[in-house]
Amino acid sequence: MAQIFDRSSNALARASLVLTGLIVIALGVTLDQLQRSPWVTRQGQRPDQPVPFSHKHHVQGLGLQCQYCHVTVEKSSYAGIPPTKTCINCHAQIWTNAALLEPVRNSWATGQSLVWTKVHDLPDFVYFSHEIHVNKGLGCASCHGRVDQMPLMYAQNTLQMEWCLECHRNPSKNLRPTSEIYNMAWESPADDRPVWCSTTGDKTGPTAQSVSCTTKDPGNAGPQIASLELPLRGANGLASDVAAAMPAAPAYQKFTSQDELGHFLLKEYKIRTPKDLTSCEVCHR
Repeated sequence: MAQIFDRSSNALARASLVLTGLIVIALGVTLDQLQRSPWVTRQGQRPDQPVPFSHKHHVQGLGLQCQYCHVTVEKSSYAGIPPTKTCINCHAQIWTNAALLEPVRNSWATGQSLVWTKVHDLPDFVYFSHEIHVNKGLGCASCHGRVDQMPLMYAQNTLQMEWCLECHRNPSKNLRPTSEIYNMAWESPADDRPVWCSTTGDKTGPTAQSVSCTTKDPGNAGPQIASLELPLRGANGLASDVAAAMPAAPAYQKFTSQDELGHFLLKEYKIRTPKDLTSCEVCHR
């Protein structure tokens, strides 16, 4: 073959193999970055809607609670899209002739539902339950971002599996008191903004409701009745009888970091271990 191929062909062959390998690696990296890009995930994109609904105006401006429109978020896997009747409850009285609301008025008059474009749209093979996340201490803003600051709704996070697994491997970093689920401005505990939590010990209701938290120092002193000037009755006296009848004040724990609070809530909310939470059947049914 020496008559056909020059001695330098060996070097060219080696270079071509190396170049092919580099092209394959570059192509793989490109495709990997592409599937994480907003072009695929639609992260940050604001799709066209039949009505340019502003969450910022309704949530931050008017103070509407999430549950007013998304009525099933606490009891269903699906948060729910508000029917036209929900819009008309207010807009039959205000902005009745606004051009932007013509689709709403037409929907109410004809009975045809508005066709909204779903922003947070998971694949059909993924099962996600709003109910379990909301009732286990995961705030709306953890997944949807600061909705109260969005004039037009967009997806702040990728909603890809790796993003979900990142939280499921360490859920404590995102847990908060259930009383703060709908508080978009909630901030994790710190030295200058501690959080106090206690447990009621009530096992009859949902697990998360047995935890009570506050951002104001509650103190650990029980009901003060010793100083009451009451006439004595019976062997122990009236004051002693009242003291025995009144329930003891719950003892509060102080938390100054999200790690401390998260692990406390992780235990009290009876959340499964990361091994259980990252199991395939959790999402894939």
